[in-house]
This record gives sequence, C-alpha cells and structure tokens, in this order.
Amino acid sequence: MAITNAICNVFKTDILKGVHNFSSSGGNTYKLALFTSSATLNKSTTAYAAPTSASADPTSTHEVTTTGTSYSSGGGTLTNVTPALSGDVAQMDFADETFSGVTLTANGALIYKNSSNEAVMAVAFGGDKTATSGDFTVQFPNPASATAIIEIN
Repeated sequence: MAITNAICNVFKTDILKGVHNFSSSGGNTYKLALFTSSATLNKSTTAYAAPTSASADPTSTHEVTTTGTSYSSGGGTLTNVTPALSGDVAQMDFADETFSGVTLTANGALIYKNSSNEAVMAVAFGGDKTATSGDFTVQFPNPASATAIIEIN
C-alpha cells in the first residue's frame, strides 16, 4: 500500500466533460482528506470513500483518526484560488489548510470534489507527518510553472 503524487485519471476525463469548476467565485467546493500509510492513493483513485464505520481504528479506508474536533471524516474544505494562465501553462492553487488542536499522523491526502466525491489528486507527504495536540497544516506550493499543485501544460 502506498500513496503517490498523481493527478487522478478520472479527473483528466472529467475536465473534458466539464465536471469541474475551480473558480473562487461560484466554483465547486473541494475537500482535502488525510490518510495513513496503510492507504492506497494514486492515479487510479476514482473517488473519496467515507469510512464504513466511524468507530473503526483505523477506519476501513485508512483515513486518519484523530483527537480534536477540527478534523472529521471527509477532511477539510479547501479555499480555491481562481486558476490563472502563466505563459502557456494553466495553474491552480488552494490556500493552505490547517487542522487545529489535533493529534494525528498522516502520510498523504486526497483532493476531491465535495458534491460527488470525484477524485482530483493524490498527494504524498513523503513519509508520516504528525501533530500532537497542535496544528496540522498542509502547505500548497506556489502556483508557478512546474510547482503549482495542479497545472495543465
């Protein structure tokens, strides 16, 4: 089981179908769910799946479990930054996402469309990242060529 950085294949075809709107005004809502190293997230991931049991530890999907109230199943709502064109590259960014006052260990995340759970991108953290009774922040890279979280060349 592993988490690898990848734009999900389902997202690539969804773009051509007009399924996604990342505009900060009137666009779709996107979420970021955190997962343990037992999860498998990659280009073949098609959707976010909620845990089958809230009391499972870890949950059946390997989504993180935590103490604290700022992270719950499904993760946090991302703040979209309207896509922009830089030269010939379309770039997308999100504001950093912070879960406050939590104790958790995450190995990666899934960005997905909230209304339909359609996967956008699997994000590997490069190893386990931990917060103990504190803040867990996912920092998105600057939206520049070759560093934007999502870009179309």
